[in-house]
Amino acid sequence: MRILLAGVLVVATTAVCVAIVDRAQIPPRRLGPYLEHRADGHRPSIENAGHWLREWLVAVDRGVPVVHRPLPVPSVTFEALPPARRTVTVASADALRRAIAEAQPGDTIMLMPGTYRFQGPSVRIERAGTATDPIVVRAEVAGSVDLEFDVLEGFYVAAPYWVFADLVIRGVCADHSACEHAFHVVGHGTHFVARHNVVVDFNAHFKINGERGDYPDFGRIEGNALTNSRIRDTGNPVTPIDLVAASHWRVTGNRISDFVKAGSNRVSYGAFAKGGGRDNVFEQNVVVCEDKLRGAPGQRVGLSLGGGGTGAGACRDGRCITEQDASTLRANLIASCSDDGIYLNRSATSRIIDNTLLDTAGITVRFVESSADVEGNLVDGLIRAANGALLHARDNISTSPVWLFLGRHPARELFIDAGALDLRWHGQPPRRASVSETAGRDMCGQRRAAQPVYGAFDDVAACAAPAPRMRATSADVERR
Repeated sequence: MRILLAGVLVVATTAVCVAIVDRAQIPPRRLGPYLEHRADGHRPSIENAGHWLREWLVAVDRGVPVVHRPLPVPSVTFEALPPARRTVTVASADALRRAIAEAQPGDTIMLMPGTYRFQGPSVRIERAGTATDPIVVRAEVAGSVDLEFDVLEGFYVAAPYWVFADLVIRGVCADHSACEHAFHVVGHGTHFVARHNVVVDFNAHFKINGERGDYPDFGRIEGNALTNSRIRDTGNPVTPIDLVAASHWRVTGNRISDFVKAGSNRVSYGAFAKGGGRDNVFEQNVVVCEDKLRGAPGQRVGLSLGGGGTGAGACRDGRCITEQDASTLRANLIASCSDDGIYLNRSATSRIIDNTLLDTAGITVRFVESSADVEGNLVDGLIRAANGALLHARDNISTSPVWLFLGRHPARELFIDAGALDLRWHGQPPRRASVSETAGRDMCGQRRAAQPVYGAFDDVAACAAPAPRMRATSADVERR
């Protein structure tokens, strides 16, 4: 009888634990740091227990870290630029500053191969291009030009219709807080385009915001690689694409990785749109929170509508009743994040469509101002609403919280080696009954099949092969 009662007690206790875990909808990677924080400041035995619980829960959820394969390269089709009315060739940092200061609509400013060093003030963009005659700044050969910025902000873009292409741009400040942005797009800087650039070692590689009541709408960030070679030793915001209060931006086909913040709250994002904008689209991007920089303390979030919120003075409507309206995250691969892969904060009428999330806490839609249609996603984690948010989730693959606490990750098992980002299918991929009306092409540029695969891509082999390392020399061009 005692054995029977003991067995009944074990079963009952297990059932209660399962029910609590399932109801709480908190993934282990978030519960562990919370318990550790609560244990801090108590006697050593409690603190040690908190540290052990955090390490154990995170390990159960995330698994053993392994070396990543090269990131898949999304397939992006660039719109053809109109022919140049005039080509201005430059071969020094001073010459580039002069060409930009004197630019006329239709100019192409062509940089000769080499390394260009910038110190002192930002490179200010104040001459306007036009819709038919934009002003283009580009390398003669893609990847042959290395711009080194020992400057708080590299290009300060305050005029419309500028295009930057085929450049390698590096922050080289000894103090990480002194290299904030490669591009700061403000006010009248509408219809900005950055495409096929490599941008390394900034806190916010692209910063976009209003200025004196004007907002730089209709920008495009396409086919770029944004990363950091080291953990950012700063308390300033760390977000490679930091989009505030602007609308109608398209962020497409970029690779965003290694945005780890060491200072202040240690929270960072791969990209977000917030501040009261609308109709912003992030699609076909590869976001790997921790690629080469792994295991540091802190919270890394992949993509967000709403971010951590916006002060009223920076909001488009002066209040930020909602942080975003009618914005979309579609066909993105998001992986290796210590926190949510996708996070919505006070974002209304959002669309979260056909994304693949691996080794993240999942998708969180938060606060009563938020509403989201979540469809066709493949999520190694949870899909959850919090704090009164309205979530319409249909036809997704996600993971039960109970499985996460048991170290089971069925979504990862669909791939050859999800931990290493070997994303070839392990057998037949799971297919939906029909394609969503809102679906576009997949991450690799392929048209969706009549019965599409869940997530960002049908076949990752259809993505472009990783590009060879871009050449950059230090002696071809005089540093100024």
